Amino acid sequence: MRDHRITTEEQLRAIIGSPHPMVELKVFSELNEITSDFIRRSPFIVLATADREGNQDASPKGDHPGFVAIEDSRTLLIPERSGNKLAFGYLNVLSNPHVGIIFMIPGTNETLRVNGIAELTSDPAVCERLTARGAAAKLAIRVRIDQCFFHCAKAFLRSQLWKPETWTPHKMVSFGKQFAAKTGASDDVAKQIDEAIERDYRENL
Repeated sequence: MRDHRITTEEQLRAIIGSPHPMVELKVFSELNEITSDFIRRSPFIVLATADREGNQDASPKGDHPGFVAIEDSRTLLIPERSGNKLAFGYLNVLSNPHVGIIFMIPGTNETLRVNGIAELTSDPAVCERLTARGAAAKLAIRVRIDQCFFHCAKAFLRSQLWKPETWTPHKMVSFGKQFAAKTGASDDVAKQIDEAIERDYRENL
């Protein structure tokens, strides 16, 4: 059988083509007024990291609009709040500082993509600056920007992500049932876990 794997850029370009020269002009090495305004309006990001072996992680992070602070035109600060303490992304940053970020604004079909070099900081002044709901950030990721650019709207238009009339019924994820399936725990234990998580959502943001 013919091998249809694509292993070279030439093969890839033969299928998808090359970008128009104008497209490359949308990539900047620092923030401007338009990209800064987008970040200040964004309540949600996805942070992509990888360890030194290339094992990847993509982590959603969200808070009030503008929760990612702009330190200067080349630097962002991302707060850490209470979480599950697995810290996959943070451990990745310690071994491989290259990160990618996608900023989203509900109802806006374009996204902002940022690539850069990250470090972790527990600087009290930085953590205090990133205070939310009366609590300072536990730590922060400082990202030095290498690239930032807007991604076109086609993915959101195709998926109709922001159109409520296209949404499927709400799907509740039961961490309790997943735990029970893995450990053989009872339904009562699964229910207790789900109730504890719901309390945590209400009381520990």
